[in-house]
Amino acid sequence: MKNFRTVFKASEAELHISKSRFIGYAKPVEDENDAIRFIEKIKKQHWNATHNVPVYVLGENYDIQRYSDDGEPSGTAGIPILEMLKKEGLTDVCIVITRYFGGVKLGTGGLVRAYTQSAKAALEAAIIVEKKVFVLLRLTVAYHFHGKLQNYFMGEPQIILKDTQYTDYITLEIYVQPDDEARITDHIVELTAGQIDIENGGAFYLTIKEGVVVEAKA
Repeated sequence: MKNFRTVFKASEAELHISKSRFIGYAKPVEDENDAIRFIEKIKKQHWNATHNVPVYVLGENYDIQRYSDDGEPSGTAGIPILEMLKKEGLTDVCIVITRYFGGVKLGTGGLVRAYTQSAKAALEAAIIVEKKVFVLLRLTVAYHFHGKLQNYFMGEPQIILKDTQYTDYITLEIYVQPDDEARITDHIVELTAGQIDIENGGAFYLTIKEGVVVEAKA
């Protein structure tokens, strides 16, 4: 697992360029079947469009890359969008640009600009987010250490407090980045004089939207 960028939600954005109507769609996708279903949905919705240009990338290292110009001159639609996604470091995303021809030919350069602008508009509407890898730690400790741990968490921006459970002991669930795990764990052990149980709950992707965690997923 490694950090990557993608989009937060499905979106739609429309542009009118030289009398042609361009409708850009973007959606986060988990696998190739998800992308194909999305493409087919847009094609069915716009069955009478002049072109429906699909592009999607999947995997941490862009393991899957698919695109089509759907009848536009070769290299003027799908490839520019694909290259733009890779340049922006985006993956696990599918884009479809629907075009209704308005009677004015745009030329090779004009088509590249139009499709790229439409894709960027769709991405902006979909909201670009970061998927960061964090490790979940469960800390079980006696009540009298709670205040000391709270103070430490408040002064340590790399720690994200997920949950606190109150039973015979206090169980605190925190997210830390893998590179910080050893340092933070050592400090917690020191603060509690070793009187703490620390369980590694596994690695998760946290979705970071405008600096705020909005989703956690294994």
